[in-house]
Amino acid sequence: MIIDCHTHIFPDEIRRNREAFRQKDEGFSSIYGNPKARVAGVEDLIASMDASGVDRSVICGFPWERRDLCSLHNQYLLESASRYPDRLVAFVSLQFSDPDWSGKELDQRMEEGAKGVGETAFYSHEMTLRDIESMKPILTWMEEQGIPLLLHVNETIGHPYPGKGVTPLERFHKLILLFPKLHFLLAHWGGGLPFYELMPEVAKEMGNVYYDTAASPFLYSKRIYAIACQIVGPEKILFGTDFPLLSPQRYFKELEESGLSKEDRERILGLNVSRLLGLE
Repeated sequence: MIIDCHTHIFPDEIRRNREAFRQKDEGFSSIYGNPKARVAGVEDLIASMDASGVDRSVICGFPWERRDLCSLHNQYLLESASRYPDRLVAFVSLQFSDPDWSGKELDQRMEEGAKGVGETAFYSHEMTLRDIESMKPILTWMEEQGIPLLLHVNETIGHPYPGKGVTPLERFHKLILLFPKLHFLLAHWGGGLPFYELMPEVAKEMGNVYYDTAASPFLYSKRIYAIACQIVGPEKILFGTDFPLLSPQRYFKELEESGLSKEDRERILGLNVSRLLGLE
């Protein structure tokens, strides 16, 4: 089974009125201000999955800065997952600066079938210690309930691109240390954090941390698959495309050429996230 752990879809209202929603959210504007940046719906995703042989996908929205936009998008994700219950798994967005609202929203969405939270991101500013403090109530509850968090993490050097955050890696490390039992899914190879697992103390601290491959062809050589497997193990790597950014075929080709065994490729392509989310 092939499972894409990182995709994005948007309600028709947002896709039809992109410019209006750009005015409502700075982060959304920074990424989708370019008209070439594709905004896809659920039918687009299902068509791509069918064409590429992807069995299931985790669908995410956007880390909106307003509660009403989070709620609007979450509702669409849960409705989409209910339409395709054997194909889609919903992660929802929260407003961590408002823990009371976020707690109620998360309770409701989990009852409706959500499996996790994310992709949580800090696009318009870096994740500060104050942000971490505001996240504590919700993340504590998520840790107790076994609800995973998909977190946007990117490298802070190299070429610029829309959505490239400026939060230093040590800030994410600090967040992970505060919640050692919370399952973190770090997007985009964790911005390079896997390489720090060569340090024994860091490897021990990252016991519940996973790394997804989203945007990998834009960021790293295909050698990263074999190298990351040597450092963290194939059981901690999750196939994610960041749909509609890139097609699954780009990743399949790189995995085929990575030199990894068939068993390790199968772990990355679906077995790992299936076990993590209880999809077996």
